[in-house]
Amino acid sequence: MARVRTPADGDPAHLENLRKIEHIVVLMLENRSFDHMLGYLSLEGGRDDVDGLKAGMKNEYQGRTYPVHKLENTALDKAHDPCHAPDCIDEQLKNNSAGFVENFVKHHKGVPNPGVVMGYYDADALPVYDHLSEAFLICDRWFSSVAGDTWPNRLYALTGGSGGHRKHFADPPLYDLPSFVRHLDDAHVSWKWYFHDVPTISAADSHYRPPELDLDTFDRIAFFDRRYPFLPTTFLEDAASGQLPSVAWIDPNFADVRLGPTGSNDDHPPSDVTAAQDLVLKLYNAVVRSPKWGQTMLVITYDEHGGFFDHVQPGPAADDFPDCRRYGVRVPAIVVSPWVEKGSVSSTVFDHTSVIKTILLRFCRQGDGSIPAMGARVAAATHLGELLSLTTPRPPTPPADVQPLVDRIANWRKRLFTNRVEQQTLGDLPIPKELSDLEKQALDLKRQLVSLGVKDLTL
Repeated sequence: MARVRTPADGDPAHLENLRKIEHIVVLMLENRSFDHMLGYLSLEGGRDDVDGLKAGMKNEYQGRTYPVHKLENTALDKAHDPCHAPDCIDEQLKNNSAGFVENFVKHHKGVPNPGVVMGYYDADALPVYDHLSEAFLICDRWFSSVAGDTWPNRLYALTGGSGGHRKHFADPPLYDLPSFVRHLDDAHVSWKWYFHDVPTISAADSHYRPPELDLDTFDRIAFFDRRYPFLPTTFLEDAASGQLPSVAWIDPNFADVRLGPTGSNDDHPPSDVTAAQDLVLKLYNAVVRSPKWGQTMLVITYDEHGGFFDHVQPGPAADDFPDCRRYGVRVPAIVVSPWVEKGSVSSTVFDHTSVIKTILLRFCRQGDGSIPAMGARVAAATHLGELLSLTTPRPPTPPADVQPLVDRIANWRKRLFTNRVEQQTLGDLPIPKELSDLEKQALDLKRQLVSLGVKDLTL
């Protein structure tokens, strides 16, 4: 097996920091930029240490000015889902991010409020992120891996590349690229892929879908939470019992309306951002209450920016393919661990392959420092060891500090239920929402996996 050792492996002290961690947990959400989700920290939150939004940031188009502004609705509709294809991203970033509104108008003719792409959420809409930004660490130079849409970026996160593609190139989204978990298998390192409606590992890597294996009996692909009594343990159960694997990847609910009152909780418009706050709170609480808290690092990030404004220009990136030698737009990233400094900010450049690099260095490194070769991007990536800077681990967050977040989410769910009952009483049932392109792709993927014999997805 080819292996690689590069100077990008970094400071020996940062490598040594990785030994503090026995469990790496990753949640990758969908389609929001850093400024859109965390830019408020500098604009409204008094965080001068964060490179976020500043007063006066704007786009201009056809004689009108579109400033950055707070969004009032936590759920957008499909009409306000911006374009995030490669050509759109190139246009959005032109002239120092001056093309976001122009690009929205071009692809959403007749849709009111093109300034939605300049909107941001704040602490009121994102209470869990606000808490995590104060209690743990945020990265304000974490870029999506490629200036492209969802699947190429998720392929970078799982396989270290996209085969040179910046745009989704398989329909349904079934790909044939070797993922990092193959190296975990070779090294006999435990891992689990926890999902809600479809496991993205089965989309990216043909080795982890039928007919290569029987997903019905493969115990490394499991649900995030309990739905059926006869299936393998869930993430929430594994965390509570201290049985977390060395690597745990969490896929959100991309499309399945049966799994909750809002359908998706992946943050891809038109998903309500409060639904993702609900998911992140469950995940965070499970990790911080786990007996393995002292040896765990949780990474929360997004696949790509979804067409929403961000003022930081992405720079060049090492890559095996010329078309992919630039990072995509900056995305939110939060690192939760007892080993990170409270309320800290990292401005080191990371991308999704930094997670792969971290995993391989921690669990698959040989005595000579080499790791399995996964292409130029992974070889050049900066790992996350420098973030684990404390010399002694911090204790778990007190339950009293988490309870206000629980109350906020509970009140949101109560409002959803109340509104639904009132609509039923009045006979005014809501019209089913129009699915986003990603939701259609996720459902196509689910149907394809079912046709290959994955019975658990049909329950």
